[in-house]
Amino acid sequence: MDFEDTPEEAAYRERVRAYIKEHKSKLAPGGRYADASKEDQQLSQATLYDGGFMGIGQPKEFGGQGGTPIQQAIVNQELAEAGVAGPINGIGMGMCAPTVIAHGSKEQQDRYLHRLFRADDVWCQLFSEPASGSDLAALRTTAVREADGNWRINGQKVWTTGAQFSDYGILLTRTDPTLPKHRGLTMFVVDMHHPGVTVRPLRQMSGRSQFNEVYFDDVIIADEERLGDVNDGWRVALTTLMNERVNVGGGGSELGVPAEELLKHARARLPELTEENRALAKRDLGAILVDSLGSRYTGHRVLSKLSKGEAPGPEASAGKLSGTRVARHGADLGVRLLGDDAVYAATSDGNNLWQSTEAGLPGLAIAGGTNEVLRNIIGERVLGLPAEPRLDKTSPFEGAKKS
Repeated sequence: MDFEDTPEEAAYRERVRAYIKEHKSKLAPGGRYADASKEDQQLSQATLYDGGFMGIGQPKEFGGQGGTPIQQAIVNQELAEAGVAGPINGIGMGMCAPTVIAHGSKEQQDRYLHRLFRADDVWCQLFSEPASGSDLAALRTTAVREADGNWRINGQKVWTTGAQFSDYGILLTRTDPTLPKHRGLTMFVVDMHHPGVTVRPLRQMSGRSQFNEVYFDDVIIADEERLGDVNDGWRVALTTLMNERVNVGGGGSELGVPAEELLKHARARLPELTEENRALAKRDLGAILVDSLGSRYTGHRVLSKLSKGEAPGPEASAGKLSGTRVARHGADLGVRLLGDDAVYAATSDGNNLWQSTEAGLPGLAIAGGTNEVLRNIIGERVLGLPAEPRLDKTSPFEGAKKS
């Protein structure tokens, strides 16, 4: 692909810039770790949606803008350049909406999608559990069918990003433990305000609470809220997971602090270092910039495939894996360049960008699939290596020996 804007893309970029400049007072400030309130972030996303700059890649009949993945990337780049927070409903738009579009009923699509894109409702993804993170299909949250056809949910999810301010979530449950683990699952839409749903934020070492535990105690979900067929939830979940890896660093957007920001930070700090340390810092800075470009362009390959109507492939896993590594390398260097200032929560001018980024990034090695899971995907699907032995893949879940 050509890494320069086409004339059409350049014109689109100018429209985005002009809209952001005109409506800046309604847009929430911040980067990936925005501290703005839920209400301010909802107003920010609604303002962008009303201008035609949210839900860009989704079809118009579902409330999207009917645009291209490249246009979405341009909007992401311009928001970052303008210091505007990313959408509060990033998980909703990037992972939940494609799942509802692919597997939801017409009634579900009409009821949920427009409000989701506009952030009138915020969504989360309820997959990971204490006993099933990397091995998602080993989850134990149950959905038992009642006599009236509704479903009774019991269990616990964990590491659920944004659950504390979400209105809805997509929930993967076990509906038939007598089947092998991948074949006894069913997906639902769950109202997060429903009685029996309890959200407990987890405090991270950064001081933030981006992740949560979510408990389900006798929560009743109507059968109309089912996504896909009963016991076909794994196929539904794969739609979510493929899109998740594009959104978590696989689409060319940088994780952590952009390399350009690190370059400005280094330029100001390098003169303070000894000659030896300056050489070491320059070496690391060069490696980070090269890796950053590699990760960005791998993401552009994914966008090119999506623009042609192709499904996201293992490049998204490679992009997320490399994006996480370069983000952590960059944050490490950013903190070390602070010198003695690094031991404080913020520098004398109140800037805690590098300390908070360093503390928040370890979670990215888990989000969107652990590094180990992503390496398995690349090994098996790209390099053609033999699959790991999976002793419980064909046995009934309730009596299977876990691999």
